[in-house]
Amino acid sequence: MNQVARTVLHMKDIKKSFSGVPALQGVDFELLAGEIHALVGENGAGKSTLIKIMTGAYRRDSGIIEYNQSRVAFQNPTEAQAAGIVAVYQEINLVGFRTVAENIFLGKEPHRFGIIDFRRMNTEAGEILARLGLDINPRSVVSSLNIAHRQMVAIARAISGIAQVLILDEPTSSLTDSEVSVLFDVMRRLKSEGTSIIYISHRFEELYAVCDRVTVLRDGRTIVTQSLTTLNRLELVCHMLGRNLDQVSKGVTAFAAPQNAAGQPVLLQAEALKYQNQLLDVSIEVRHGEIVGLAGLLGSGRSETARALFGAEPLDDGTVKLEGKLIEVRSPHDAIDAGIAFLSEDRKADGIIPELSVRENLTLAALPTLTQWGIVSRKRQHELVARFMQRLNIKAASAEQKIHELSGGNQQKVLLARWLCKNTKLLLLDEPTRGIDVGAKGEIQRLIAELAQQGLGVLMISSEVEELVEGSQRVVVLREGRSVAQLSDEQKNVKAILRAMAEGE
Repeated sequence: MNQVARTVLHMKDIKKSFSGVPALQGVDFELLAGEIHALVGENGAGKSTLIKIMTGAYRRDSGIIEYNQSRVAFQNPTEAQAAGIVAVYQEINLVGFRTVAENIFLGKEPHRFGIIDFRRMNTEAGEILARLGLDINPRSVVSSLNIAHRQMVAIARAISGIAQVLILDEPTSSLTDSEVSVLFDVMRRLKSEGTSIIYISHRFEELYAVCDRVTVLRDGRTIVTQSLTTLNRLELVCHMLGRNLDQVSKGVTAFAAPQNAAGQPVLLQAEALKYQNQLLDVSIEVRHGEIVGLAGLLGSGRSETARALFGAEPLDDGTVKLEGKLIEVRSPHDAIDAGIAFLSEDRKADGIIPELSVRENLTLAALPTLTQWGIVSRKRQHELVARFMQRLNIKAASAEQKIHELSGGNQQKVLLARWLCKNTKLLLLDEPTRGIDVGAKGEIQRLIAELAQQGLGVLMISSEVEELVEGSQRVVVLREGRSVAQLSDEQKNVKAILRAMAEGE
């Protein structure tokens, strides 16, 4: 990249809030002419909000946007596209029953004598595809193309105008390695022609293979912008997670690690799990009474692993054994029958039923055992609810209070109680302490440790590395769909986990 390249796009001190909650808190972002610039950050970092402001989908609350040395304020994506800023999103938005050429020129078809000039459109579409080095017939119907070719058609449509800035949002999520190579060739070709590319991806190999610089966002702020030639992978992970390896805090959670479960029998043994291109080779073992931490960056396959073990994502390959017995988990119903419980990362979308009461939410999984001749025994239901509200110290005005009125920590306790009503053997916990206050967080952590002491096996996903170090006996690290490290109680520490996330060792 030219060291004295001019600045094409400069966003300064960009702020944006939604319903009073800040999403961007003074972000700075600079894009140079003819560079491929990576934009990275964990969930909630602000990447999507920044891109939508950049393309006119959102209006910023404050800050300055300069494009080609002039201040701009795009009112909508159409204005941004007309100016040369175009985004291609992960969900490819093409019209399947139309041809490649029709999709490339959708909304800007060439006309002759008032009707669409299909001959010219096909010719010009072919020229654009040839410019990208793609052997795709412009007359082919899009639905007949594979995912990779559809991705290329979306890029061809984006650059069919005067695209100076091309934004690619997770473009390789559905591509094979060979298809990724084709995409990178296209990107390099566009770069050589002077197009600037913003590349959003969680895959480090891709960033270092094709990008010049990287900007890291965290909690709506710009953390660093740096050349990838001077930033190693471990440093990049530390920037993303907000960690300083020389100043790692200790004792920051309320976890008291359970007693060593090494001598206990194996509860879960999952080997070589595969699911589409999200899980490529994941193996995990959990013993009775053991908390196993599951670590990894965004896109590593953490949540997908939990969902696969719970039957929410059907496995393509691999084996799952529970207490030494091979089981087929084809649906959540199968998992629940086997004694597997799952708390989703998003309790509002996948956990609670907001308008139902604490009683109704808590006993939801146990209803079959509380029902006779299709009628729920209110007496048994109330006894069960009272027992678990007391046991888990659930704070509510009454069991009839709507669950959405409870604090996040108490909602999480209700969801835990829901599964403890059943004959649960294995708890799959995806970010169990996210979004709850410090006091409730400590209660949840102590409760998880107590459940493990009582013999339950726990597989716990957390983005807080310290929580995994202090709250688990072993840590499995995932990276790009593979389990790359299994750290014992003696081996697990923040530095070892971060290094495995970054380098796979």
